[in-house]
Amino acid sequence: MAGERQARLADRIRVILAERLEKGLRDPRLGFVTITDVRVSGDLQHASVFYTVLGSDEERVASGAALNSATGMLRKEVGRQLNVRLVPTLEFIPDALPESAGHIADLLRQARERDEEVAKLAAGATHAGDADPYVHDDED
Repeated sequence: MAGERQARLADRIRVILAERLEKGLRDPRLGFVTITDVRVSGDLQHASVFYTVLGSDEERVASGAALNSATGMLRKEVGRQLNVRLVPTLEFIPDALPESAGHIADLLRQARERDEEVAKLAAGATHAGDADPYVHDDED
């Protein structure tokens, strides 16, 4: 029951923050931010908000700073829409998803290049020994 309440609260916070960020903040440092996940503590007092930023490392750092400076305003917005007695504190945590995705894309590219090399080598290859190495009855 408590886990279900945590999940509902986390999902609601994610939607509220995503909608608020879609409208934009007055902070020019904020880039294209996506809220990827929200996890609420068991006592419903703290929410860890995971986010990604589309762009360079500098844009990621600037957006993180913008989110941290807007935490109070965003928490007030969450409290206004949630109608709960105690509004959880918000902690913004950069999600490593883009880095992981980039690493996976690099690995897939390397695998594809190796497959192409093997295919080129196999195209001109011939079998070792005879084409048909098996002994047949009519050869006795």
